[in-house]
Amino acid sequence: MKDIVAIKRFKRFLQIEKGLSPNSIYSYTYDLKKFTDFLANKNKNILSATQDDVQQFLKYEKTKKHNSSRTLARSLAAIRQFYNFLSDTYGDVNNPTHKIETPHVEKTLPDFLSAEEVNKLFNSISENDVYQLRDKAIFELLYSCGLRITEAVELKIGNIDFENRLLKVTGKGSKERIVPMGNEAKRLLYKYIQESRPMILGDRNSEYLFVSKKGGMINRKSVWRLLKGYVDQTQINKNITPHTLRHSFATHLLERGADLRSVQALLGHVDISTTQVYTHMARKQLQEIHKKFHPKG
Repeated sequence: MKDIVAIKRFKRFLQIEKGLSPNSIYSYTYDLKKFTDFLANKNKNILSATQDDVQQFLKYEKTKKHNSSRTLARSLAAIRQFYNFLSDTYGDVNNPTHKIETPHVEKTLPDFLSAEEVNKLFNSISENDVYQLRDKAIFELLYSCGLRITEAVELKIGNIDFENRLLKVTGKGSKERIVPMGNEAKRLLYKYIQESRPMILGDRNSEYLFVSKKGGMINRKSVWRLLKGYVDQTQINKNITPHTLRHSFATHLLERGADLRSVQALLGHVDISTTQVYTHMARKQLQEIHKKFHPKG
């Protein structure tokens, strides 16, 4: 079995068996390609690689490519998962990653907006412009419903239940969840669908909720670019991305007393340890408030 065949089968496994998103599959195969290219320069292939080969690859990525510990850990995870797949599928296959420790990765807290900053951002976006109304509706769902950017742009008209104020969202691994939306999200969505979406579409049709000037699904990169433009206008000095609004959603819920399990369900996290990072964010915010406002802070 050649390298390329093994990787294709692994890719199919990630897609069908694991149900990973296209972005996750791309990351896995990208890391594997880097490793196979490294091995090719040594006249070796991925099926005959040794523990020393993997360690040399990681060292090369760190010293020559200047990759971070986080990137190295991701590359090692992809390689390890590949060999685990081969072993489970074909039996006695040597796993050269078996005794290699994962590089230590410092946990970093993602940026989030304060409630005041959220209001400042949203107040800067007009509802009288067809495209700004669309953008505001997207951002409102990211913040009010805690959606991932991919979940938001892939929403379809049929996913909205206005009567019960619910959204049917397809998350990572094609897992569906029902997410409640607040009154403001409902108002903006309804206004966008009634006033803005028909003008953007013209005589075209689309099953997607949020549409681009060309009439198709608006893409993730466009939303990133649009959000950056609005943030620049508000002069909020933070590195804000669409995911920041999701982080802000979780942090603000926990700050106001929501329990961790409920936030986990709303976010669509499989593992509660992923949600726990937001407790640190909320704690950090409280510490900053204490330091700033307490007379002996």
